[in-house]
Amino acid sequence: MKRDTQKLIPIFLIGILLIIWEAVVKVFHIPLYVLPSPVSVGKALVEEAGTLAGHGGVTVAEALAGMGISLILAVVLGIVMDCFPLVRQGLYPVLVVTQTVPMVVMAPILIIYMGFGIGPKILTVVLMCFFPMAVSFSDGLEQADTEYVNLVRSFGAGLLKSYGLVKIPAAMPSLLSGLKVAATYSISGAVVGEWIGAQRGLGYYLLRVKNSYMLDQVFACVVVIIALSLCMNGLVRIYQYAAFPYMRKKVDNR
Repeated sequence: MKRDTQKLIPIFLIGILLIIWEAVVKVFHIPLYVLPSPVSVGKALVEEAGTLAGHGGVTVAEALAGMGISLILAVVLGIVMDCFPLVRQGLYPVLVVTQTVPMVVMAPILIIYMGFGIGPKILTVVLMCFFPMAVSFSDGLEQADTEYVNLVRSFGAGLLKSYGLVKIPAAMPSLLSGLKVAATYSISGAVVGEWIGAQRGLGYYLLRVKNSYMLDQVFACVVVIIALSLCMNGLVRIYQYAAFPYMRKKVDNR
Protein backbone atom coordinates (compact mmCIF):
# COMPACT_ATOMS: atom_id res chain seq x y z
CA MET A 1 0.00 0.00 0.00
CA LYS A 2 2.85 2.35 0.84
CA ARG A 3 4.48 1.66 -2.54
CA ASP A 4 1.21 2.44 -4.35
CA THR A 5 0.90 5.70 -2.42
CA GLN A 6 4.41 6.72 -3.46
CA LYS A 7 3.50 6.14 -7.10
CA LEU A 8 0.49 8.43 -6.75
CA ILE A 9 2.52 11.36 -5.38
CA PRO A 10 3.86 12.53 -8.80
CA ILE A 11 0.34 12.32 -10.28
CA PHE A 12 -1.01 14.36 -7.38
CA LEU A 13 1.69 17.03 -7.80
CA ILE A 14 1.06 17.26 -11.55
CA GLY A 15 -2.65 17.67 -10.86
CA ILE A 16 -1.94 20.52 -8.42
CA LEU A 17 0.31 22.26 -10.95
CA LEU A 18 -2.36 21.97 -13.65
CA ILE A 19 -4.99 23.48 -11.33
CA ILE A 20 -2.66 26.38 -10.47
CA TRP A 21 -1.87 26.87 -14.16
CA GLU A 22 -5.57 26.95 -15.08
CA ALA A 23 -6.35 29.37 -12.25
CA VAL A 24 -3.53 31.76 -13.19
CA VAL A 25 -4.67 31.91 -16.82
CA LYS A 26 -8.30 32.55 -15.79
CA VAL A 27 -7.61 35.07 -13.02
CA PHE A 28 -5.12 37.19 -15.00
CA HIS A 29 -6.97 36.77 -18.31
CA ILE A 30 -3.84 35.65 -20.12
CA PRO A 31 -4.54 35.46 -23.87
CA LEU A 32 -4.25 32.19 -25.76
CA TYR A 33 -1.29 33.34 -27.87
CA VAL A 34 0.71 34.03 -24.68
CA LEU A 35 -0.17 31.02 -22.50
CA PRO A 36 -3.01 28.58 -23.15
CA SER A 37 -4.81 26.98 -20.22
CA PRO A 38 -4.72 23.21 -19.64
CA VAL A 39 -8.38 23.07 -20.69
CA SER A 40 -7.52 24.78 -24.00
CA VAL A 41 -4.66 22.35 -24.54
CA GLY A 42 -7.02 19.43 -23.84
CA LYS A 43 -9.54 20.76 -26.37
CA ALA A 44 -6.76 21.14 -28.94
CA LEU A 45 -5.70 17.55 -28.32
CA VAL A 46 -9.22 16.32 -29.02
CA GLU A 47 -9.80 18.55 -32.04
CA GLU A 48 -6.40 17.81 -33.59
CA ALA A 49 -6.33 14.12 -32.63
CA GLY A 50 -6.50 12.87 -36.22
CA THR A 51 -3.86 15.27 -37.50
CA LEU A 52 -1.54 14.59 -34.55
CA ALA A 53 -1.98 10.85 -35.01
CA GLY A 54 -0.97 11.08 -38.67
CA HIS A 55 2.11 13.18 -37.97
CA GLY A 56 2.90 11.10 -34.89
CA GLY A 57 2.92 7.90 -36.95
CA VAL A 58 5.61 9.35 -39.22
CA THR A 59 7.72 10.42 -36.23
CA VAL A 60 7.38 7.03 -34.53
CA ALA A 61 8.39 5.22 -37.72
CA GLU A 62 11.52 7.36 -37.98
CA ALA A 63 12.31 6.80 -34.29
CA LEU A 64 11.89 3.01 -34.55
CA ALA A 65 14.09 2.84 -37.66
CA GLY A 66 16.78 4.92 -35.97
CA MET A 67 16.56 2.81 -32.81
CA GLY A 68 16.93 -0.42 -34.79
CA ILE A 69 20.01 0.83 -36.63
CA SER A 70 21.49 2.20 -33.40
CA LEU A 71 20.96 -1.13 -31.63
CA ILE A 72 22.71 -3.12 -34.36
CA LEU A 73 25.63 -0.69 -34.51
CA ALA A 74 25.93 -0.57 -30.71
CA VAL A 75 26.07 -4.37 -30.38
CA VAL A 76 28.62 -4.78 -33.19
CA LEU A 77 30.82 -1.92 -32.06
CA GLY A 78 30.54 -2.95 -28.41
CA ILE A 79 31.83 -6.42 -29.21
CA VAL A 80 34.64 -5.03 -31.38
CA MET A 81 35.72 -2.60 -28.63
CA ASP A 82 35.65 -5.42 -26.09
CA CYS A 83 37.71 -7.72 -28.31
CA PHE A 84 40.28 -5.08 -29.21
CA PRO A 85 41.22 -2.73 -26.33
CA LEU A 86 43.12 -0.45 -28.72
CA VAL A 87 39.92 0.11 -30.70
CA ARG A 88 38.11 0.99 -27.46
CA GLN A 89 40.84 3.43 -26.45
CA GLY A 90 40.66 5.10 -29.84
CA LEU A 91 36.90 5.16 -30.37
CA TYR A 92 35.61 5.86 -26.87
CA PRO A 93 36.83 9.50 -26.81
CA VAL A 94 35.42 9.99 -30.31
CA LEU A 95 32.00 8.77 -29.15
CA VAL A 96 32.11 11.21 -26.26
CA VAL A 97 33.05 14.09 -28.55
CA THR A 98 30.12 13.35 -30.88
CA GLN A 99 27.75 13.99 -27.98
CA THR A 100 29.11 17.50 -27.44
CA VAL A 101 27.73 18.70 -30.79
CA PRO A 102 24.06 19.81 -30.46
CA MET A 103 21.66 18.04 -32.80
CA VAL A 104 20.17 21.37 -33.86
CA VAL A 105 23.60 22.07 -35.37
CA MET A 106 24.08 18.62 -36.92
CA ALA A 107 20.60 18.30 -38.43
CA PRO A 108 20.98 21.13 -40.99
CA ILE A 109 24.34 19.69 -42.06
CA LEU A 110 22.76 16.26 -42.58
CA ILE A 111 20.00 17.83 -44.68
CA ILE A 112 22.57 19.62 -46.86
CA TYR A 113 24.23 16.31 -47.73
CA MET A 114 21.21 13.96 -47.67
CA GLY A 115 18.31 16.15 -48.74
CA PHE A 116 14.87 16.53 -47.19
CA GLY A 117 13.87 12.87 -47.25
CA ILE A 118 13.53 10.45 -44.35
CA GLY A 119 17.28 9.71 -44.25
CA PRO A 120 18.43 12.76 -42.25
CA LYS A 121 15.65 12.22 -39.68
CA ILE A 122 16.65 8.59 -39.11
CA LEU A 123 20.33 9.52 -38.94
CA THR A 124 19.54 12.22 -36.37
CA VAL A 125 17.86 9.55 -34.22
CA VAL A 126 20.88 7.26 -34.68
CA LEU A 127 23.28 9.99 -33.57
CA MET A 128 21.21 10.62 -30.43
CA CYS A 129 20.52 6.97 -29.53
CA PHE A 130 23.73 5.19 -30.50
CA PHE A 131 25.96 6.61 -27.77
CA PRO A 132 24.05 5.48 -24.63
CA MET A 133 23.53 1.99 -26.06
CA ALA A 134 27.11 1.52 -27.26
CA VAL A 135 28.69 2.78 -24.05
CA SER A 136 26.34 0.81 -21.78
CA PHE A 137 26.80 -2.41 -23.75
CA SER A 138 30.58 -1.99 -23.94
CA ASP A 139 30.79 -1.41 -20.19
CA GLY A 140 28.57 -4.44 -19.57
CA LEU A 141 30.81 -6.67 -21.67
CA GLU A 142 33.89 -5.38 -19.86
CA GLN A 143 32.36 -6.17 -16.46
CA ALA A 144 31.43 -9.76 -17.36
CA ASP A 145 32.95 -12.35 -15.03
CA THR A 146 36.17 -13.61 -16.65
CA GLU A 147 35.98 -16.88 -14.67
CA TYR A 148 32.81 -17.89 -16.53
CA VAL A 149 34.46 -16.95 -19.82
CA ASN A 150 37.52 -19.07 -18.98
CA LEU A 151 35.22 -21.94 -17.96
CA VAL A 152 33.39 -22.12 -21.29
CA ARG A 153 36.67 -21.64 -23.16
CA SER A 154 38.12 -24.60 -21.23
CA PHE A 155 35.24 -26.73 -22.54
CA GLY A 156 36.22 -25.86 -26.11
CA ALA A 157 34.05 -22.83 -26.80
CA GLY A 158 35.49 -20.41 -29.33
CA LEU A 159 35.61 -16.64 -29.02
CA LEU A 160 32.23 -16.02 -30.63
CA LYS A 161 30.58 -18.82 -28.67
CA SER A 162 31.95 -17.48 -25.39
CA TYR A 163 30.34 -14.14 -26.21
CA GLY A 164 27.03 -15.83 -26.98
CA LEU A 165 27.06 -17.99 -23.85
CA VAL A 166 28.55 -15.64 -21.26
CA LYS A 167 29.44 -12.08 -22.18
CA ILE A 168 26.39 -10.95 -24.15
CA PRO A 169 23.87 -12.40 -21.63
CA ALA A 170 25.86 -10.78 -18.79
CA ALA A 171 25.83 -7.43 -20.60
CA MET A 172 22.10 -7.49 -21.41
CA PRO A 173 21.05 -5.52 -18.27
CA SER A 174 23.53 -2.78 -19.20
CA LEU A 175 22.34 -2.78 -22.81
CA LEU A 176 18.71 -2.50 -21.72
CA SER A 177 19.59 0.41 -19.44
CA GLY A 178 21.14 2.22 -22.38
CA LEU A 179 18.21 1.21 -24.57
CA LYS A 180 15.73 2.79 -22.15
CA VAL A 181 17.65 6.07 -22.25
CA ALA A 182 17.93 5.93 -26.04
CA ALA A 183 14.23 5.11 -26.43
CA THR A 184 13.35 8.27 -24.52
CA TYR A 185 15.61 10.33 -26.80
CA SER A 186 14.43 8.73 -30.04
CA ILE A 187 11.23 10.74 -30.47
CA SER A 188 13.06 13.99 -29.70
CA GLY A 189 15.73 13.11 -32.27
CA ALA A 190 13.12 12.53 -34.97
CA VAL A 191 11.35 15.78 -34.05
CA VAL A 192 14.61 17.77 -34.30
CA GLY A 193 15.23 16.36 -37.77
CA GLU A 194 11.68 17.21 -38.83
CA TRP A 195 11.95 20.67 -37.31
CA ILE A 196 14.86 21.56 -39.61
CA GLY A 197 13.25 20.29 -42.80
CA ALA A 198 10.27 18.04 -43.41
CA GLN A 199 6.78 17.91 -44.86
CA ARG A 200 5.31 15.49 -42.34
CA GLY A 201 5.88 14.56 -38.70
CA LEU A 202 5.41 16.16 -35.31
CA GLY A 203 8.39 18.46 -35.81
CA TYR A 204 6.84 19.84 -39.00
CA TYR A 205 3.45 20.21 -37.30
CA LEU A 206 5.04 21.94 -34.31
CA LEU A 207 6.85 24.44 -36.53
CA ARG A 208 3.70 25.18 -38.51
CA VAL A 209 1.45 25.88 -35.52
CA LYS A 210 4.23 27.84 -33.77
CA ASN A 211 4.53 30.19 -36.73
CA SER A 212 0.74 30.68 -36.58
CA TYR A 213 0.89 31.50 -32.83
CA MET A 214 -1.57 28.69 -32.06
CA LEU A 215 0.00 27.94 -28.70
CA ASP A 216 -2.76 25.59 -27.59
CA GLN A 217 -1.84 23.31 -30.50
CA VAL A 218 1.85 23.79 -29.76
CA PHE A 219 1.33 22.56 -26.20
CA ALA A 220 -0.88 19.74 -27.46
CA CYS A 221 1.92 18.61 -29.76
CA VAL A 222 4.40 18.78 -26.87
CA VAL A 223 2.08 16.58 -24.81
CA VAL A 224 1.99 14.03 -27.65
CA ILE A 225 5.80 14.08 -27.93
CA ILE A 226 6.14 13.48 -24.18
CA ALA A 227 3.56 10.66 -24.29
CA LEU A 228 5.29 8.96 -27.22
CA SER A 229 8.70 9.24 -25.53
CA LEU A 230 7.29 7.61 -22.39
CA CYS A 231 5.67 4.89 -24.51
CA MET A 232 8.98 4.11 -26.21
CA ASN A 233 10.63 3.83 -22.81
CA GLY A 234 7.72 1.72 -21.57
CA LEU A 235 8.04 -0.73 -24.46
CA VAL A 236 11.66 -1.40 -23.51
CA ARG A 237 10.63 -1.91 -19.88
CA ILE A 238 7.88 -4.34 -20.90
CA TYR A 239 10.38 -6.35 -22.93
CA GLN A 240 12.84 -6.27 -20.02
CA TYR A 241 10.27 -7.57 -17.55
CA ALA A 242 9.05 -10.24 -19.99
CA ALA A 243 12.48 -11.49 -21.07
CA PHE A 244 14.30 -11.05 -17.74
CA PRO A 245 11.85 -11.57 -14.84
CA TYR A 246 14.64 -11.40 -12.25
CA MET A 247 15.15 -7.72 -13.13
CA ARG A 248 11.53 -7.06 -12.26
CA LYS A 249 11.98 -8.68 -8.87
CA LYS A 250 14.96 -6.43 -8.16
CA VAL A 251 12.95 -3.33 -9.04
CA ASP A 252 9.92 -4.44 -7.02
CA ASN A 253 12.03 -5.13 -3.95
CA ARG A 254 13.39 -1.58 -3.82
